Amino acid sequence: MDDLRLPWKTVAGFGGHIKATTTTLIIQKKGVTKEYPLSEVSHLLIVGGHNIHTSAISHLLKNGISISFFDADGTPLAVLRPFGYRQDEEIRELQKKAPGYIRASEVVRSSIKSRLMMIEKSGNEVGKSLFYEGEEEFFYNMLDDVSYLIKMDELRRIHKLSGDMYYEVMSRIINSVHGFRRRTKRPHVDPVNSMLSLGYSMLFGNCCVCATGADLDLDIGILRDGKMSLVLDVIDPFKAGMVDSVVFPIAREFLTTEHYDCGNRRCHLNDELIEVLIDSLHRSIAQKKIEKTVLSYKESVVNGEGFMVDY
Repeated sequence: MDDLRLPWKTVAGFGGHIKATTTTLIIQKKGVTKEYPLSEVSHLLIVGGHNIHTSAISHLLKNGISISFFDADGTPLAVLRPFGYRQDEEIRELQKKAPGYIRASEVVRSSIKSRLMMIEKSGNEVGKSLFYEGEEEFFYNMLDDVSYLIKMDELRRIHKLSGDMYYEVMSRIINSVHGFRRRTKRPHVDPVNSMLSLGYSMLFGNCCVCATGADLDLDIGILRDGKMSLVLDVIDPFKAGMVDSVVFPIAREFLTTEHYDCGNRRCHLNDELIEVLIDSLHRSIAQKKIEKTVLSYKESVVNGEGFMVDY
């Protein structure tokens, strides 16, 4: 996985300097200079605040390289395409036509497996099983059922049910004073849901950037429909291992009522808690796994290869 060759290059954070010659992309950041042959780059992704020479933009576009701009959190801002570029349109049409069931079942299956792994890991950490009688068997039955379901609505139902049950099981290791019972919609009125949403937003941004780099249409989902549905689908199997594995231990071992202020409408996390959480999430979100999964999805759509989630 460390040798994964990506057709896009990402400049993230702040303070980078981006230049280009007729043959080479040059990125200078924090005293380090990296050079890439333009022939190996299909998309430049600029995340955060950086300086880019107008001549670099010209050289990139002349070589058929797209340039995308994002806020620091990964929110898309704009895309520059070479004149006459059509590859994104071709991939969009392939996404629309591609049979969705096999890919959707992989998302559901991987999500259930990753949640089961997280429940088991958390149970080992606290020294007891988190399942009530019959619950573990029910989870594994849902996992087995994925292979036999034939309708997308059935996959969506199991996906939602396993998610709802997962958060209820995980709530058993959290002090009840924090008010976490299950996953809720925004605005959140408890600190654990607020922390989860912060982590999922970071994960969303990381996935959004590389899915854009792959020229995928972010609004054509695998399991869902609508705006940013592809990104929401791709990150589902990663939530437990990359975000929940950070949030729940912090909530169990570190969180106190002094770390947040919750009213009737919204819960606000204090700066200390946010700093601890973000620092831990930066280490736990494995970007290469996300990139590998995005590439697998693109290959499955374009070349008909099997889709695998590297959760």
